[in-house]
Amino acid sequence: MPYLTQLADVARRTGHPVTEVAGWKSRGHGPQPEVQGIVCHHTAGPAGGGDYPSLAVVRDGRPGLSGPLSQFGLGRSGRIYVIAAGRCWHNAPSTSPLHDNSSSLGIEAENNGSQPWPEVQLDAYRRLCAELCREFGLGASRVKAHREVNTAKPDPHSIDMTDFRAAVAALIAGAPGSSWTEEIVKELPLVRLGDDNYDVKTVRGCLFARGHVPPAAYAGVQDGLEGWLKSTRCDDGLVALVRGFQQAEGIEADGLVGPLTWGPLLRV
Repeated sequence: MPYLTQLADVARRTGHPVTEVAGWKSRGHGPQPEVQGIVCHHTAGPAGGGDYPSLAVVRDGRPGLSGPLSQFGLGRSGRIYVIAAGRCWHNAPSTSPLHDNSSSLGIEAENNGSQPWPEVQLDAYRRLCAELCREFGLGASRVKAHREVNTAKPDPHSIDMTDFRAAVAALIAGAPGSSWTEEIVKELPLVRLGDDNYDVKTVRGCLFARGHVPPAAYAGVQDGLEGWLKSTRCDDGLVALVRGFQQAEGIEADGLVGPLTWGPLLRV
């Protein structure tokens, strides 16, 4: 099997944004011999630092293990990073002959190993696995957590792989269509100061995924970042963060989350 130069096109079929990392089409420890499985990882990288702070490590490696370490990276925002088209050192030793480095593709999702998963990131994770299964003629049963095929590993943390594979199977069975963000943004309400509902919680998660929540924002909150992300109240602090995001995106900084702000928050 040659270098898998179709991987960026496969990733785009998810409807999530894609970044082609320079040089990816010729990056790898030789060509990928075959694709019999998909292995899901988390990076165990920093808790902050933006969308995908682990890119350099996944691309270039770390002491004792040369890069690339995975074909794909997955940012907190749901952005998919296409890093390599050849074989990667992402799972060894493997307890499954279908999920070793020569037989499977790796997806390294940004997470420090304990922080909450943004829903947009999980959606991209499931959709990328489904499109890879479609591309290589695999069933959802071939999607495995790193911990399922390497007994020394814990990742990806807190994801129930039975439920995850069921969602992947449902996506495989359905026809590719518009992304969930393109549909849901049409129905999302206006979020403003004083609101108390789960849409506010979604705004918090999206701002964090975009790298617009500095540690100072949750320094005095009970349970820290987790407590801040779970809050359903739109307070002055959240409005200030929304304004900062709007300024960065070139949107009128009115602190209101309406259609013009929901789009870039969800990266439609």
